Amino acid sequence: MPSGLHRVIARFRALFSSSTLDSDLNEELESHVAMLTDENIRRGMSPQEARRDALLRMGARESIKEQHRELRGLPVLETFLQDLRYTFRMLRRDAAFAAFAILIVGIGIGASCTIFSVVETLLLRPLPFADPASLVWLSNRPDSGSHDLSGQTTQVNYLLDLRAQSHSFSDLAAYFAFYGVGDANLLGQGQPERFTRVPVTQNFFPLLGVTPLLGRQFTADESRGGGPCAVMMSYGLWQQRFNADRSMVGRSINISGSLCTVVAVLPASFDFGDIFAPGTHVDLFTPFPLNDQTNRWGNTLSIVGRLRPGVTIAAASAESSSLALNMKRDHPERNGFRPELSYLSQYVSGRIRPALILLACAVGVVMLIVCANLSNLLLARGASRQKEIAIRSALGATKPRLVRQMLTESIFLSSAGAVLGLLLAFVATRALSHLSSMAIPLLESVRIDGISFAFTVAAAIITGATFGLVPALHVSGSRLHESLKEAHRGSTRGIGHSWIRGALVISEIALACVLVVGAGLLIRSFVRVLGVNMGFNPEHAVALRIDPNSTLYKTQAQRNAYFSDALNRALAIPEVSAVGLTDTLPLGHNRTWGFGVKGRVFERGQNPEAFINIVSDGYVKAMGMSLRAGRDLSETDTPSTPKVILINETLARRLWPNEDPLGQVLQIDTDRTVVGVVSDVHNLALEEGAGSQVYIPIRQTTDYGTVDLVVRSSLPTAEIGSRLRESLRPIAPDLSMSTLRTLQDLVNTSVSPRRFVVLLLAGFAAFALILASLGIYAVISYSVSQRTQEIGIRMALGASVGRVQTDILRQTLRLAAIGMSIGVIASWLLAGALRTLLFGVNSTDPATFLAMLVILTLIAAIAGYIPARRASRIDPVTAMRCE
Repeated sequence: MPSGLHRVIARFRALFSSSTLDSDLNEELESHVAMLTDENIRRGMSPQEARRDALLRMGARESIKEQHRELRGLPVLETFLQDLRYTFRMLRRDAAFAAFAILIVGIGIGASCTIFSVVETLLLRPLPFADPASLVWLSNRPDSGSHDLSGQTTQVNYLLDLRAQSHSFSDLAAYFAFYGVGDANLLGQGQPERFTRVPVTQNFFPLLGVTPLLGRQFTADESRGGGPCAVMMSYGLWQQRFNADRSMVGRSINISGSLCTVVAVLPASFDFGDIFAPGTHVDLFTPFPLNDQTNRWGNTLSIVGRLRPGVTIAAASAESSSLALNMKRDHPERNGFRPELSYLSQYVSGRIRPALILLACAVGVVMLIVCANLSNLLLARGASRQKEIAIRSALGATKPRLVRQMLTESIFLSSAGAVLGLLLAFVATRALSHLSSMAIPLLESVRIDGISFAFTVAAAIITGATFGLVPALHVSGSRLHESLKEAHRGSTRGIGHSWIRGALVISEIALACVLVVGAGLLIRSFVRVLGVNMGFNPEHAVALRIDPNSTLYKTQAQRNAYFSDALNRALAIPEVSAVGLTDTLPLGHNRTWGFGVKGRVFERGQNPEAFINIVSDGYVKAMGMSLRAGRDLSETDTPSTPKVILINETLARRLWPNEDPLGQVLQIDTDRTVVGVVSDVHNLALEEGAGSQVYIPIRQTTDYGTVDLVVRSSLPTAEIGSRLRESLRPIAPDLSMSTLRTLQDLVNTSVSPRRFVVLLLAGFAAFALILASLGIYAVISYSVSQRTQEIGIRMALGASVGRVQTDILRQTLRLAAIGMSIGVIASWLLAGALRTLLFGVNSTDPATFLAMLVILTLIAAIAGYIPARRASRIDPVTAMRCE
């Protein structure tokens, strides 16, 4: 073989971009072909036959050598390393393209890995308990269908009877559902600080299979009413407040004035709030007595059970329902009980499950757009590599080898993107796990684990193969003599295959339509939720726990004096416009009571129910509520004055639709006269109705647990907190500021699951729009480069700049219109799946679909205008001189 051809092959293996091929390889190749052509002409061939024979002879020589090398069996690993080295050299030369592709894949895989980690944690990963598959959640669904906490919880005696009579459960345990957030004031350990304490039954932790890291379980003596005060603490509290002091077990701590013995430190793997109370940090656990006194409290228990081996949840549900009917028949004085069973894992993730499935589908759509976008870029890039591929084929490279090389490049890009994606996912999951304001179960447990890593590796391989396969098959069919003839500008080959690139852009636009419509519907729904009239004004209002110290204020008179003093001191602070007290804030653990109406008779079990609020005078104004009729509560509403009550508008309409509710008497804890009607307040969620509500004066009852001081002020939160501390210090020296929160925080926590989904889906939609615009730009820009001569000739013949731009924009909008037509149909068919996540918006909302069409049309027009403007500036003389 002539030494010149050796140099050609050596140079070919070291080349990395089409520009280098055009400047170096083509020059040497043409020189060698010219030499062989001259030799053939001297033998009597025509110039055309001489050149064709030269090309065939050169390709045949190297083809035979390549076949001999393959017959000798080049090791697979060595072949792979050769492909990898070649890929690295190619991409290093085309660094801009490589960086762009890696960035796009990295963002896509990062989003995929993040959402997969969330889905895997909430839906796939077993709960951190022993044999979690046998754990069930037993809730109460009374005939009234109430969704408040009182309607979902159960009386103590039902739990005791189920334990004794059921054959489906190996054990049943419970916790007190009406625990107060921040009700445990830790004293004598530095600065007073409030923590949330949850009372649990003696067998709660053994049933879950949670073994203390240090110490022991509660004893029967500690779990009876009036027994020794014992407490278990969380791993986080032990670490942060007590510096992981192992001697804490057995020592006593002062909780709200009572000395309690620390009997155990729970393991780090157990987080009660993360599973049972999303958005709440729970640090202390005390025994809950199961006796007649706690039974009289009514529906208070949330129950967890463990099925016996071989028992199905359907069988356990049927047995529980049958037993509940018998219990109600034998004990008609009890509250209603209609048990519903579900696996604990389903209960924990049930509300967020549809949203997670939606996000997983959205990520899948994003990855399809990523693959379509990069396929388009590789096709455009491959067109400039046709000569390179044709020469390699002429030198003996087989089609499988060419396909393998191209797939190696795409998978290498995808793998590099996966590394970036893992880094992004690691940052994203850490950020998500620290979103304490998000009321989403198990969110704090989200992390990148082995399963997430395996998913990322699989996603990288599949993504690389997907976006690299079509370009690989396309370029592998190149032929040397065709490629060399078609390498000049204006080649029709690229135009002939432009339908592939157009189809990919159409698919990107259609998929982007689906994401934009989904995000638009959820955003509009979220705006509707925030626009709901909550019945109170959360702006410029804070709440602070100020429970009276039980050792200092023992009698009702002492507590009432404390309340009056606290209200007056807070109201005396400059810039404070209103203050009030309440035992429960909206959007929290609200409870209902049944009651009667004087002068009316209701059928058994049909008494009306209402949300109960124990409040002070000033509460209505401090909350930003409205007084609709009558008067507000007063400081003079004391135990020695007539018992009064406020009701909301909904209850007034239900009980007295055509009468004046003022002066009517409700039989609740006692006979109480209605003295005022206030605006409806959303107690459970902004998406749910207000329901019936009553407000009992705090000075006329002792039936309250925690007490919050609500303060309305124009001062910043930090400043009002410090002023409250100073003002209340004389009567509450142990007051902790750790429970100070704004009412807006309550609203934000309530809507946090919806906000979580909206933000992520909106981010995916924005990313999809960016990719779709890049896809449109790439295709139109490539089309312009292929039509340079045509455009130059047209402009030389008199075509105006506006006409050229209009034609190119028409081509752009035609692709966009086809994609949007497909996308609208797909969005309309799939939007119904969002119905359960929407509020106040129809899944076929015309405004959302119209907004999507406008946005995509504008993006397509902008993406097409840039190459159209460049085309209109082509110099006709220069264009016609191009080969």
